Amino acid sequence: MGAVTSSCCGEEKVGTQGYVGAPESSSWRLFTYKELHAATNGFNEDYKLGEGGFGSVYWGKTTDGLQIAVKKLKAMNSKAEMEFAVEVEILGRVRHKNLLGLRGYCAGVDQRLIVYDYMPNLSLLSHLHGQFADEMRLDWKKRMDIIVGSAQGLMYLHHEAAPHIIHRDIKASNVLLDSDFQPLVADFGFAKLIPDGVSHMTTRVKGTLGYLAPEYAMWGKVSESCDVYSFGILLLELVSGRKPIERLPGGIKRTITEWAEPLISSGRLSDLIDPRLNAEFDADDLRRILHAAARSVQSDPDRRPTMRQVLDILSGGGNGGVYGRVGGERNVDGGDDEMMKAVSYGDRQGSSTLRMESIKYGQELMAMDDDDSNDGDVEDEDGERETETTSASSFELGGGGRVAVQRMRESTYGQYDTAMGSRRTALRG
Repeated sequence: MGAVTSSCCGEEKVGTQGYVGAPESSSWRLFTYKELHAATNGFNEDYKLGEGGFGSVYWGKTTDGLQIAVKKLKAMNSKAEMEFAVEVEILGRVRHKNLLGLRGYCAGVDQRLIVYDYMPNLSLLSHLHGQFADEMRLDWKKRMDIIVGSAQGLMYLHHEAAPHIIHRDIKASNVLLDSDFQPLVADFGFAKLIPDGVSHMTTRVKGTLGYLAPEYAMWGKVSESCDVYSFGILLLELVSGRKPIERLPGGIKRTITEWAEPLISSGRLSDLIDPRLNAEFDADDLRRILHAAARSVQSDPDRRPTMRQVLDILSGGGNGGVYGRVGGERNVDGGDDEMMKAVSYGDRQGSSTLRMESIKYGQELMAMDDDDSNDGDVEDEDGERETETTSASSFELGGGGRVAVQRMRESTYGQYDTAMGSRRTALRG
């Protein structure tokens, strides 16, 4: 897709590229600002679905009855312009049932807006930690569907899209849920296109505390493996219903891997299950999920699986049952049996040799985390970082590195004020 020009909010046009989102639409198009202003009732506060550092997302309804979500950038600067261009570019490239596609956009002289299909069940975050957390709408089957669907979307980005794409901000608020609770990975503002033959790049750190891979948070080294790490955290979050970072009595903060590691090491796998599930889960599914999570959150990126291999683990071992085999110790890539022993299932009678590394952020960065939303973007302001400690079981960030955490309410349209949500629900009927 070509560069975004400033004439897009003028006369309405129809895009020549196929729309890449929901199957009921065959094309994206250019919207006029007037059209989106009317659809959102003047960007009415009662229509607001979420708000973040980039701006706000609004619910809207077009004249032909289509429900849409409109992301309206609040600032017109080079950073916002770049993220807008990147997201529109990537959304115009991808086509997969588990990726939120482009419905259209508007780029006027002083306005930048992106239009998506509206997802009636909002985001995964809203069900785990937000508006719907007490309603327990996510049973075990829905969680498994979300896990597998999200993994398939990421596998497409890493292995099938040309060029390959690194998302860089995999988290619960960026997994949206349609009317059937099928997942769509969203928000490609931080995404990177990876040229052929390039295994990794060094870039400024952008992402969300709690999901950041160690090598990316410390050195800005980004690769597909960073997404794999974030997905591993998301797996633990979906299984347990816990936040990636939680506050303990006394103000101490703990990562989800610090909480999960002793339970996994002692074989108390069922203790990881979200109590809201009332012990209704499949034990084999749980073993596979924890196996995938344990491998995905390893501190060494070279020892993490690819997303294709993660899917193989989750499906029970598509390649001859390598990953799905209970007690299996063989790597699909050959060799490295020692690593596989460290994350093997154990037997079905309850013993477990499954191991998980406990990742710990430095105190300075943890202190900057906004625990209320647990959705703060992390951005390195000047490219300088200082490592306090690095080991196989933990890493620390802080010292002289200037890492800023942007505190935000919500980056897509997941978790929002209940009263506001009720008014919007009434408006939409």
